[in-house]
Amino acid sequence: MKKLFISLFLLAGIAFTGNAQKFAMVDMEYIMKNIPSYETANDQLNQISKKWQSEVDIQMQEVQKMYKNYQTELVFLSEDMKVKREEEIVAKEKAAQELKRTYFGPEGELFKKRQSLMKPIQDEIYTAIQEVTKEKDLELVFDKSSAMSVIFSSPKLDISDVVLQKLGYSK
Repeated sequence: MKKLFISLFLLAGIAFTGNAQKFAMVDMEYIMKNIPSYETANDQLNQISKKWQSEVDIQMQEVQKMYKNYQTELVFLSEDMKVKREEEIVAKEKAAQELKRTYFGPEGELFKKRQSLMKPIQDEIYTAIQEVTKEKDLELVFDKSSAMSVIFSSPKLDISDVVLQKLGYSK
């Protein structure tokens, strides 16, 4: 395994030196934190998320209250009443789960809101990165804030401040 890793590393090194490719890094988290509209959009999303979560929590508390009442009254209820109450509890729980899915699901309202608020900012950043890439004649740009395993990167390679300047936000 070590031999394979070393071989691939050497092969990659030879390929990079042979082509003399130019590359750089950006820190997307750093860039976004320095853009006021991103922070504003993020705050809006957090407020909306908290509001919707409280709505879901209220419904779930109602379900728990209904179940607790059902448990205390269980001995006094006929079979028909038991079935009816159980169905009411299940229906209320399903409604709460549906509301949660509507707000927070993969295609939910929070996802749509995040898309509408964040996509324009991300597109603007991407366009600025493309422009800087063309100006500096770069072939490859890495995002050092992503899950990529960067052990060390030279500050000379970081073009985050150049991108912020291109966007009109200078430090």
